[in-house]
Amino acid sequence: MVRKTNSRSHRALVSPRRARRRDQQRDAILRAAARLFRERGFAETGMRDIADAAGLSAANLYHYFNGKHELLVYCQDRALDRMLDSVAAARRASRSATDRLRIVLTAHVQTLLDDIEGATAHLQVESLPPAQRNVIVKKRDRYEHALRRIIAEGTASGELVHLDPAIVARAMLGAMNWTVTWFRREGPDTADTVGEVIARFLTRGIASRTPAVTRPFPARTTTPRGKGAARQ
Repeated sequence: MVRKTNSRSHRALVSPRRARRRDQQRDAILRAAARLFRERGFAETGMRDIADAAGLSAANLYHYFNGKHELLVYCQDRALDRMLDSVAAARRASRSATDRLRIVLTAHVQTLLDDIEGATAHLQVESLPPAQRNVIVKKRDRYEHALRRIIAEGTASGELVHLDPAIVARAMLGAMNWTVTWFRREGPDTADTVGEVIARFLTRGIASRTPAVTRPFPARTTTPRGKGAARQ
């Protein structure tokens, strides 16, 4: 069976239209898998379950992914790409470490709660075989060190209070990653709103002075979007 890849170099070899269709189908598969991972857990979800949820035959599903571990790697790799891209975007957007930190933290939460990347799937690193796990862990470490650098720069400039960047970064990551356990898509707040609130809360907690609010705070939806309100 031919092994699929998520590398950008591989995608460059196929026509843009074909690559776009393939990416759209993979997104549909990831949405279905993410929903099942949240409802049943990774260990209890099989490839046939994912195929049924995505409206595909098992044979068609294997055309896109060789197994659920490969699907999980693809999901985690995409999420980390988005997070690393947010670091680069933050550096282009502002010289302020406080602003950069807020941009990165907001993007982190929004990525975790996205229905494509799959929320809990992003945290299922230990479910991967050692070789695949090592690749994801190295990329995750790159992201954590990028976050630490922003915090260290803010400390050096006097924007942030003097604290160990490694401890602060891990505390922030822990707080943000925990959102996948309580956020409910049918609840009163969107993923974007939750990302904004948590980013502001965490940034203000280590700011040497209160950062100015440059745009209106996102309004909370007064009526839940479904029967099960979020446990917030």
